[in-house]
Amino acid sequence: MAIPSVLQESLHDPLFWARYTFAHEEGPGADRLGDLEDLLDDDDDDDDDDDADEDSADSSLDVAFEVGDGHEVVLSIDASTDSYSLGITTPDLAEPAELGWDDLAHWHPHALRWAELDLICRAIAARNPRLQHPGAALALLCRFAAVFDDDDVDRAVAAVDEAYAALRPPHWKGYWPCGADWLERADFRGEKVTWQRDEAGNLWAHQDDADRDDEPFYSTRLGPDTGDGFPHVPLRAVLNAAAATLGYPPESADRQAG
Repeated sequence: MAIPSVLQESLHDPLFWARYTFAHEEGPGADRLGDLEDLLDDDDDDDDDDDADEDSADSSLDVAFEVGDGHEVVLSIDASTDSYSLGITTPDLAEPAELGWDDLAHWHPHALRWAELDLICRAIAARNPRLQHPGAALALLCRFAAVFDDDDVDRAVAAVDEAYAALRPPHWKGYWPCGADWLERADFRGEKVTWQRDEAGNLWAHQDDADRDDEPFYSTRLGPDTGDGFPHVPLRAVLNAAAATLGYPPESADRQAG
């Protein structure tokens, strides 16, 4: 599936990214907004008008990225409420299974490890040549990934930086998101997050609250497969489909992440 045209246009708009990354709410990059702050304030005033209902409806959309063999990663965007969620679909699922969500109230965005996101985005690009990697898919989906003590963080930040830069208008000199902004919300090195694996290959995280320095790991991926929690089996199927698209061995991302 191609990115809807309305979103495709927004991907080159600094106002979109200021909202999407929460820079407009004092998130990373807020200190670089400059003159955009006035435009964001004007948008907020417009949203308070009664006539904004129709615009709010238009601001909600789903974007499905296929990784292979009927397996998709689904990004749901509700710009009117600053709410974003990540789901996955497989041929066996009647509706998308939610991996995580990000908003300004009760966020649980940390759904993927870096190796998993990188695999997914490479598979997306292989399935759709119009979606280069690093590019739009990584820029949009990186909010749902985190890095840990055993990750090549410099490589991850460089890839996110390249993804954002690929979307930046050629002559735009103002605010634009960067890899360092992403890292500020995604860095769990030194935060005592450890990963465990069961015999099926499912990975989940545990954070030792007593020993962590500062950052809580907000995720639903905090336990084994019990049938009613994090969708381990569908995620494993999506990762395997992405690996097959790229000609990698099954479960390759899972082994990297562990």
